[in-house]
Amino acid sequence: MTQAVLSISTSGPGLYEFTDRAQAFLRDAGAGEGLLTVFVRHTSCSLLIQENADPDVQRDLNAFFRRLVPPSNDPSMGWIVHTTEGPDDMPAHIKAALTQVSIGIPVANGRALLGTWQGIYLFEHRDRPHRREVVLHLSS
Repeated sequence: MTQAVLSISTSGPGLYEFTDRAQAFLRDAGAGEGLLTVFVRHTSCSLLIQENADPDVQRDLNAFFRRLVPPSNDPSMGWIVHTTEGPDDMPAHIKAALTQVSIGIPVANGRALLGTWQGIYLFEHRDRPHRREVVLHLSS
């Protein structure tokens, strides 16, 4: 078993693709067949496998999640208690709970078996920049 920790810098809400870095990890590990587990070590961001061809997909996803879970200072979010870390914090936790913090991806011939238009993304839910850690673990 092989693993690595990627550091991904974010500049605010949005999707940050790191497919190339995951593929490089598999190549460097000499992967054949197995399972790549991708895990993010934070509670206010998440992981997605999503289309990487049309940037409108990312814009629409961001807009959807902003509408689904607005900041805690929005009148519709008056029920939120956890506000000490800012109006984006508890909504970020909710968005992470609705998505995923771990993804399993099959590997064959040393490559992640992603579809033609699929990419691996860190989905940042906080407003300010962060440095996120993503663990890549290869099981063969």
